[in-house]
Amino acid sequence: ESMGVSHHTVRSYIDMLEQSFVLRVLRPYESNLKKKLIKSPKIYIRDSGILHTLLSIENHNDLLGHPVNGVSWEGLVMENILSLLPNWKASFYRTSSGSEIDLILERGNKRVAIECKGSTSPDLNRGFWNAVSELELKEVWVVAPVKETYPIEKGVRVAPPHQMIEHLIAKEK
Repeated sequence: ESMGVSHHTVRSYIDMLEQSFVLRVLRPYESNLKKKLIKSPKIYIRDSGILHTLLSIENHNDLLGHPVNGVSWEGLVMENILSLLPNWKASFYRTSSGSEIDLILERGNKRVAIECKGSTSPDLNRGFWNAVSELELKEVWVVAPVKETYPIEKGVRVAPPHQMIEHLIAKEK
């Protein structure tokens, strides 16, 4: 109500923008863990060009110095993954204690976790490692603007978006 509109009105606007492919709404991961999960969805503007225009970001240097840089990268990666892998169920994982993974993909008995980092030397915090442990994740990708895929721990790899997506497309077959 702080904007003078009800949450029902906001929800209907979000639904309309989602149905017209302007927004992507990512639902929280459903888990039977005894953790207090964050239940509100994450919302992304699907076209990073629209996001940058709305924020008056005119070039790559402007983006690198802008606080939305990481969110922009996450949205770009998310949109590419979910557009090219429509047969995977997508969600995110976040607990009230700070454990978090940007994207969990599930298909049949396969489960893959993806963390988006806009840096060429991604820094992974305790919340990330806690989530990997809590969910007992076996395949985790850190998608970053790097040139080649490399491992950082058993089951955890850093990769450019295209290599990670190619791997998952091959896994579908």
